[in-house]
Amino acid sequence: GELIVDGPADPQDILRLLGIEELSRYIVDEVQDVYRLQGVKINDKHIEVIVRQMLRRVVVDNPGDSSYIAGEQVERAAILDTNDALLAEGKVPATYTNMLLGITKASLSTDSFISAASFQETTRVLTEASIMGKKDPLRGLKENVIVGRLIPAGTGQAYHQARKAKEAMDESERQAIAYAEEQELEQARIALAQSEADAATD
Repeated sequence: GELIVDGPADPQDILRLLGIEELSRYIVDEVQDVYRLQGVKINDKHIEVIVRQMLRRVVVDNPGDSSYIAGEQVERAAILDTNDALLAEGKVPATYTNMLLGITKASLSTDSFISAASFQETTRVLTEASIMGKKDPLRGLKENVIVGRLIPAGTGQAYHQARKAKEAMDESERQAIAYAEEQELEQARIALAQSEADAATD
């Protein structure tokens, strides 16, 4: 409809009434207008990456049969995966409301406390992580660079896939593999000792 007020639109209202796609388009257009006035050409994808980070979290309205709590802020990808699993089992999925976070808030609300601590409020982030006993899964680029590991992309993807597969194994499988490796090593030692003994007799 026709606007009956002056001034810029409220992004929160756009998100609530029109959805994520319209809000993303609005933010990209507004940022591009600022750059365009300065004669700067920038591709939309750079702005879209930031907008995606600002919109990646949601608020749980009704947890359904999931383990979430009403009012909890979670990653959109995580709750979508959870809902897919619940639907496959014939259970009630969780419902949620989209959120728009500022750049600072979005950076500090990441699941990686190493990434968050490197941005702002380092003392608070590390203190909360230690009190809560958090474990950083090192899934993103930033936290892997900080600790000096291969990033989970390109040639480093195979390394991280192997690491995840190893972590997914239960303790019995790990023990079985370790036992098999010990047996192979012992057989190799016996074979080596036998060959040395044969060489000595010859």
